[in-house]
Amino acid sequence: MGAHRRGALATPVAAATDTGDPHLDPRPEPPARDRYFDTLRAVALIRVVTYHTFGWAWAGMVFPSMGVMFALAGTLMAKSLERPALKVVRSRMRRLLPPFWFWGVFVVVAMLIHDWMPGWQIVYWIVPLGDPPGNAWAEQAWEILWYLRTYLWFVLLSPLLLRVFRLAPAFVLLLSLAPILVVHFLWEPPDNRFGSALTDLATFLFCWILGFAHRDGVLRRLKPFAVAVLSLAAIAYGGWYAFTHQAETGSYDLDDIPLAQAFWSAGYVTLLMYAKEYFRIDFARLTRVRPLDRLVTVFNARAVTIYLWHEIALILAVPLIDRFWNVPAFEKYLPLESQWFMFGIGWVLIAVFVLLCGWVEDVAGKKKPKLLP
Repeated sequence: MGAHRRGALATPVAAATDTGDPHLDPRPEPPARDRYFDTLRAVALIRVVTYHTFGWAWAGMVFPSMGVMFALAGTLMAKSLERPALKVVRSRMRRLLPPFWFWGVFVVVAMLIHDWMPGWQIVYWIVPLGDPPGNAWAEQAWEILWYLRTYLWFVLLSPLLLRVFRLAPAFVLLLSLAPILVVHFLWEPPDNRFGSALTDLATFLFCWILGFAHRDGVLRRLKPFAVAVLSLAAIAYGGWYAFTHQAETGSYDLDDIPLAQAFWSAGYVTLLMYAKEYFRIDFARLTRVRPLDRLVTVFNARAVTIYLWHEIALILAVPLIDRFWNVPAFEKYLPLESQWFMFGIGWVLIAVFVLLCGWVEDVAGKKKPKLLP
């Protein structure tokens, strides 16, 4: 990338750069994004929207989206912490909070109009270190905020977690499953914000630390047989526990069974991360399929927007489809009763929210606002 000239003069370095010598380029090209991880993040978001549309209990077993997203975030956090920790934490919070605040204004105002009376806990709508409060009318919209709260706590704890991890990487990685065992078998957390936060942190701690292990090259040093055996054992235990404890929750849905979620996600995501290292998967060929590559790019650049607004899109899809019944042609030719139709309308509305609200992520990242990245 050539240096910009000012007037008729150029510095020796700039002149050398203009000849195309990469060794003298003071501003080298940034490294290309990892399309394998980008694709996993996009698939995770699609699975989240699918689950919230159809409610399929088996969806979390086919692809444990939350575990994947925490592992990818852990990898990026470990990479970022090569810089001063305080700057990294501030940067992560700056990227997360403005889109959350922008979305929260609409949700909070709507709840106030629908007779919500907030208390001091409204501070969690400013910094979601605990579950932000709300009323039952908007529960479908705000119940997803547990992920942002858990992510924020992991970000705050990461400087310490990474330091501990590097003392004994493999041991700490295995030990990171201990908290969920303690929470489940030895000590029941209180039924409040603190207890919910602690349970979620314990559930996905392994996946976050796994991200550290990938970034530091720990995974590539492990033996394939050991990784396969331990990962499949974790998946088997998580699946066995989910299916044998359905009486407690009425389902084998991993979202309702933290212990099963922790072990299933640990084994599944480990295989995904290790496969990348062992088979050197990079999905570089994805760039040849321009529409699909473009879609993956948009999903990653607007991940927070899609996650925050997708439930509102699904909520609005219902009254919108109700109006279609008043149009005879729509009633006759469109599958208005089908959940798949609602799924499609939901994605149309998500696309609208991405166009209308996604620019907030650009502002939060100190980029020029765009309709689409």
